[in-house]
Amino acid sequence: MTRVFHQPREWRRERAEQVRDGSTLGFVPTMGALHEGHLSLVHRSRAENDRTLVSIFVNPTQFDDPSDLARYPRVLEEDLALLRSAGADFVLVPGARDLYQDDFRYRVTETTFSHVLEGAHRPGHFDGVLTVVLKLLLLAAADRAYFGEKDWQQLELVRGMADAFFVPTIIVGCPTVREPDGLALSSRNRRLTGSERDTAPQFARTLRMSASADAAAETLASAGFVVDYVEDRDGRRLGAVRLGDVRLIDNVAVGARE
Repeated sequence: MTRVFHQPREWRRERAEQVRDGSTLGFVPTMGALHEGHLSLVHRSRAENDRTLVSIFVNPTQFDDPSDLARYPRVLEEDLALLRSAGADFVLVPGARDLYQDDFRYRVTETTFSHVLEGAHRPGHFDGVLTVVLKLLLLAAADRAYFGEKDWQQLELVRGMADAFFVPTIIVGCPTVREPDGLALSSRNRRLTGSERDTAPQFARTLRMSASADAAAETLASAGFVVDYVEDRDGRRLGAVRLGDVRLIDNVAVGARE
């Protein structure tokens, strides 16, 4: 049975009992609108821990565009049904006032890596991400937390933050889950029109097949994408593009042709 918690204090009481019993816990933080990529994290957590907690919280502080926040899909009942089927033990669904009693006066700011790539195009985005992730890691008090590699920059920043603040939870990166045509699964994909969905798989394919980041950017622009960036960094080729009003991000290993 999947138990749902809305109040952080109720969850903390539950977790304290688990710690006394010696139960290990895996944690999957999400913003809802779940898909198979999220569920793959739940399955990984279940395989490696006694219990699994999933959080669902659409974090307002990481949206640089208020209209993007307003359009973000909220389908809680569908999400809960998926998590029950996937075998999640616990779901934490806090409200904004529960997590931001301070009105975001206190926040986590990384001063270097968060200012490039996504950070250069979404000012303040990673302050919101890192702040809410730290709050959730402390609330969950899990042994391991699972993040998808599609958000590679976010994963690297979360790892760095956990190390910097001595967070005992192990941060586990998990491979990107893709559609058969190569499109990385994302909650935003459901907002693509039919023609945009037909075009979208060219994004990952172009990142993989292009000889350079500049060549990939040129090819994507020619195919109708609005390119925010394509860059090679630390053995990855990372990109962000727009199709209509939907922004997609992805990354692949440099030189990958699979």
